[in-house]
Amino acid sequence: MRAKYKHTNIVARDWRKLAEFYEKFFGCVPIPPERSNAGEWVERCTGVTGAAVRGIHLRLPGYGEDGPTLEIFQYNIAEERPVTAINRPGLAHLAFEVDNVQTAKDAVIAAGGGCVGDMVTTEIPGVGRINLVYLTDPEGNIIELQKWELYC
Repeated sequence: MRAKYKHTNIVARDWRKLAEFYEKFFGCVPIPPERSNAGEWVERCTGVTGAAVRGIHLRLPGYGEDGPTLEIFQYNIAEERPVTAINRPGLAHLAFEVDNVQTAKDAVIAAGGGCVGDMVTTEIPGVGRINLVYLTDPEGNIIELQKWELYC
C-alpha cells in the first residue's frame, strides 16, 4: 500500500478565529474554497446525526503547493472538550520550528494561548541542542515551538 500524508484536522469552536491564529503566527496559507459540508454523506462518514461542518484548509509553512495542510473545521453539533493534557493517549500536539522560541512563545500567549510547561533547552545525544516549549493555541490545542542546533 502506498500512502502520502495529506492533512491534520482540528475541530474548532470558531474556525475563522482559529484559522486566523495559524495564519498570523505560523504563516499558514488558506487554500480556497472554504468548506461547507452537510447531508447524508457527512452524517455517514462522521457517525454524527445531523452533522454539518464548515471550515478551511491551510497550507503548512515550509512546503510547496502540494504540501500537507491543517484542516480547521467547526461542527454545528459539538461535544464538550476535556481538559487539555499533553499525556492523554491519541494525537498530542502540532510542532512548529521557529527562529526564536521565546519571541514566538510571547506572541502566542499575547494572542490568547496558554502555557503547558516550561521552556527548556537540552542536548539530545547524537542529534543536537533543542530549545522548546509546549503551549496551547487560543482553543486549547497543544502546540510545540522548537528551535534546533543540529550537530554536523
